[in-house]
Amino acid sequence: MHGRLAPQCGSPRNLDPNRLKRMRLPVLIMMISLGCMPAVSQEHSHEDHGASTPKIAPPTVFLDKSPRIVEYQLNRLDNQRLLLVERKTDDEKYIPVFQAILSRVGMTPQFREEAIAALVKLTDSSPVGVLLETIERFDIEDRDQRRAARQLGAMLLRQPDSMLTSETDSLVEASSSDHSLVRSVALAAMITSNQIERVIDQLEQGGESKLAFLSAIEMVPNAKQRSVLREQVVDLAAPSQPTAIRRAAISSLGFIGTSQDETFQMLAPLVTDDKLRNAAVKTLLKIPPKQRDEKTSADILNVLVTHAEDTPAEDRTSDAFIDAMQLADQLMSKVAANEAREFRQRLSEVTVRVVRIKTVEEEMRYDTPYFAVEAGKSVQIVLENHDLMPHNLVITTPGSLKEVAQLGLAAGPEGGWKGLAYVPESDKVLHATEMVAAEKQTRLTFTAPTQPGEYPYVCTFPQHWYRMYGVMVVTENLDEWLKNPVEPANPIGSNRTFVQAWTVEELKDELDTGLRGRSPEIGQKIFVEASCAGCHKVTGEGGIIGPDLTDVVSRWKGDRVGVLREILDPSHKVDAKYAMQRILTVDGRTLTGVLIKEDDDNVMIMTNPEAKEPTVIPQDDIDAMVPSSVSMMPKALMDQYTKDEIFEMMAYLESVDPKKD
Repeated sequence: MHGRLAPQCGSPRNLDPNRLKRMRLPVLIMMISLGCMPAVSQEHSHEDHGASTPKIAPPTVFLDKSPRIVEYQLNRLDNQRLLLVERKTDDEKYIPVFQAILSRVGMTPQFREEAIAALVKLTDSSPVGVLLETIERFDIEDRDQRRAARQLGAMLLRQPDSMLTSETDSLVEASSSDHSLVRSVALAAMITSNQIERVIDQLEQGGESKLAFLSAIEMVPNAKQRSVLREQVVDLAAPSQPTAIRRAAISSLGFIGTSQDETFQMLAPLVTDDKLRNAAVKTLLKIPPKQRDEKTSADILNVLVTHAEDTPAEDRTSDAFIDAMQLADQLMSKVAANEAREFRQRLSEVTVRVVRIKTVEEEMRYDTPYFAVEAGKSVQIVLENHDLMPHNLVITTPGSLKEVAQLGLAAGPEGGWKGLAYVPESDKVLHATEMVAAEKQTRLTFTAPTQPGEYPYVCTFPQHWYRMYGVMVVTENLDEWLKNPVEPANPIGSNRTFVQAWTVEELKDELDTGLRGRSPEIGQKIFVEASCAGCHKVTGEGGIIGPDLTDVVSRWKGDRVGVLREILDPSHKVDAKYAMQRILTVDGRTLTGVLIKEDDDNVMIMTNPEAKEPTVIPQDDIDAMVPSSVSMMPKALMDQYTKDEIFEMMAYLESVDPKKD
């Protein structure tokens, strides 16, 4: 089982029977006496493509044992079994259960909030104290634990200012912790509660405090509060500071939205510094084009082109080099056309033009809605997947996005075009990547079409095309287009634009009045347009990926705020039967899907909603299996809709519920 016998921070695995046979008898006796022998299997029925609740018996856990033994018992349980352990708030013996829930990788916010409230009561503490203590337990060198710890940090920063202010002494103490993330979260909390002077005082404690402060800047959710500390960040980027602190300060400036023209001027000379170039380039990429003056842009461009020419061929595929070339490409639009053409010619002799496209975590979309290429010229797309689910990128002929996506579903996981999964054999497919797993990337190099036009690109993984698409604009003169870019037409005909990143808090107080006098017909149209019907059934019509929403209001017992939260914050509560698992194999593969069955020999998951059969992975091939706290349903679905339209859709869901009082 490849070292998976002692899972860390909530990543338990069932034990291989062969390993049990090899274990010493005293160990087996201890495990049996503790009631923590693993279940032989956990089964799901195969209805609704495997999305059904696993049949798991509540585990037996002895909470009256020593803390070490209790912790051992709880660590042997996966997230679902842990949530089946009895827990109450009237006895201190339940503290370890709530601590385990709060500290688990892949636990959803709903249960973390419950655990925080329980621990506050049982330990006579505060949410701030509970969260700081829990964060300190995480190993931030581990990616999954670091992610979970940062999620708890974000929960701490969402506490009311009055709460954060009342915990000032605890935050000051935590800002000197040996745990780097605890230090940064504590400082970010003080910034969030406007205790700026105390934060500045902490900078006098030395290099570790300065690094913690700079890391805290990124965590602060309010842009204005980040900007208040710009002067201190600029001071830490000065030549008199150590290189590590300068580098961190340069990165922090990328999260400060004020005086960006001055930041551009300040960082421009640093692109010549080998030790600071990468950090400077990353921050310069975040500065809007309007804040980049022409002369400085030309100077930076000249340095970056020379840098490309001086970089050995084997180093021209690194992430740092690609970042530098992305900045060079953007700055082409700031110089005269003849200069841009000369710079581009020099670059073409040493490297292909690169366009980096990233997936947006939890939102099922690319971060780049469109980009331009020059007709007949070579181009490379770097697709980075920062989402949990796998994604690809398929470039199609103009006007054929939907057809190719639907044909991709028919092609299935075995694929068609060049054997690529979900890419159909069609003359309307021009180029395509492989499926890219979570936190992986791939490169697609090709020659752009010779015919100018708008060529859509799309993820053809089942059901993703509704939201995950963009346009490659092919133009005869790239530099002229970049000087006056024209946004292409939406390839699926949507005329929606961003309205607001809606939150439950902004809408909940208006629900009762806002749902009055609405039209179910309008709400139904919005339900379909927002792609909800692609995954959910209502009165017998729609998709089967997610739960049927016909009686969602009565299931929530008329709790309109709860229903609204399901729409705006789908990861707040993830039903166990729709929870995603990320499996890392010993040969370096990453698979994601919904767990169907697990026994001592194999794990079975549904890797996509349209699969006819589950994917089977032998237990001996699995290095780790990490549950996700992220819903299959993307967030930000309603950010292109007005408040009234959200209320219209909610009123529609209420109107169809046959059980609603």
